[in-house]
Amino acid sequence: MPNYAMVIDLHRCTGCGGCIVACKNENNLPQGINWSYKRTETLGTYPNVRFFYRPTLCNHCENAPCVRGCPTRALHKTDGGITMHDPTKCIGCRYCQANCPYGVVKYNWRKPFGDWEKEQPLIPGCTSSASELNAKLGTTGVPWANMERGKYRPVRPTGVVEKCTFCHHRVVEGLLPYCVEACPADARIFGDLDDPNSKVNELLGNYKAERLREDLGTRPKVYYIRSFNAGTYERSKGGL
Repeated sequence: MPNYAMVIDLHRCTGCGGCIVACKNENNLPQGINWSYKRTETLGTYPNVRFFYRPTLCNHCENAPCVRGCPTRALHKTDGGITMHDPTKCIGCRYCQANCPYGVVKYNWRKPFGDWEKEQPLIPGCTSSASELNAKLGTTGVPWANMERGKYRPVRPTGVVEKCTFCHHRVVEGLLPYCVEACPADARIFGDLDDPNSKVNELLGNYKAERLREDLGTRPKVYYIRSFNAGTYERSKGGL
C-alpha cells in the first residue's frame, strides 16, 4: 500500500497560480472556492523588495483532526493515506472546518454554478446573459464540466464541505494530481513516501524540509523544501 506525499519546492515556485487554475478546472470548482491556493508575502522595503509564495492545499495529515471530528465519517482515510470526503454522508455540520488548523476545508453554501442561471447580462445591450449563453450552447447549468471525475461526483451539491483530494480520481488511474502535472516550474513533486527510490524521498533526503504547524502533531504529508538555494537536482514531477 503506497503512502502518498507531496513536496513543494519554494525555490522553483514562481507564484504563477497555475496550480490554482488547474485545480479549479480539474475538479469543477465554483467561484469563491479554492482547494489549491497560495500565501503571498512581501519581504524588504521598497525598492528593495521581493515576493515569497507558499502554495497551500489539504495536508492529508496522518493524524487528521478533520477525520477524527467528523460525526458521519464523511471525511475518511482511503488508499495511500489520502484524506477523502464523501458528500453523500456529509450533513454540513462543519466540525471539520473548526478542527482543521490549516483552513483548507471549504463549505459550499450556495448552489454550485448558480451564476449560470442569471438572466441579467453583465453589460446591458452588449453581452449575453449567462442563461442566454447556456441556451445557445445547448447546456443546462454548467457550460463545461470535467466528467473524468465520474463516480467521484463531478459537481458537489449545496450544503456540504469540500477540499483537495490529491486528485484521487487520477491517482487511482496511475496519474499524478493535476496541480503537479500542470506546474510549469515542476515545483510540485508527488510520490510514495514508503518507496526509498521515489523522487519525494530523494528530495527529502537531500534538503531540509518543513511542514505547516508540525507542533500540533497532525503529521502533514505536504512538505516544503528550499527558499533560495543554489543547489540543483534533476527536475521531475515525481511518479506513482
